[in-house]
Amino acid sequence: MIRFENVSKRYPSGQEALSELSFELAQGEMAFVTGHSGAGKSTMLKLIALLDRPTRGQVQVNGRNLADTRRRGIPRWRRGIGMVFQDHRLLMDRSVFDNVALPLIIAGVAREEIGKRVRASLDKVGLLGRESDAPVALSTGEQQRVGIARAIVAKPPLLIADEPTGNLDPQLSAEIMTLFGEFQQVGTTVLIASHDLALIKRLGKRVLVLKQGRLIDDFRP
Repeated sequence: MIRFENVSKRYPSGQEALSELSFELAQGEMAFVTGHSGAGKSTMLKLIALLDRPTRGQVQVNGRNLADTRRRGIPRWRRGIGMVFQDHRLLMDRSVFDNVALPLIIAGVAREEIGKRVRASLDKVGLLGRESDAPVALSTGEQQRVGIARAIVAKPPLLIADEPTGNLDPQLSAEIMTLFGEFQQVGTTVLIASHDLALIKRLGKRVLVLKQGRLIDDFRP
């Protein structure tokens, strides 16, 4: 599903965020990428979502070389990826339902189908019945789960998450990671950037370790 071939990313400031990074992630596989702050975790995910472009090397997703995607094709590309962020990035002036429905509305899905999918996604994350609430009425953990529901509502083949449990307590973090594991079980490819080493170890999944933009370990349990 994901293939990096000698990928490097240097920012205009001169910072080398990634250096000669190569790895493959199979379809339906779940893996974590970890490392200290500034190791390149977020940059890796940004390249997959075309939020940024590599300086050198090649990024392929589902057999497609992302270098072939022009700017006007980026929004369509992102519709096939579920993205979860640490800061939720919810629209605070919209209801929970509207936040989760947004990817489907953009994709032009029929209204009746939107309702079914949104409720199914909210049920999956344990928030069915909260669709009329405003995000500000929810706890931090609940807001994160709304972000996950939004990421999965279009049933993307690939789910990426950038520090999704960074602001959560240990129990909520474990619950969120269990959710990601459930998505993998139905065939979704999942890649999560996280620094929570204790939680990652308990889950027993593949772990890519970055240090100063380089892959220094690829642990497969």
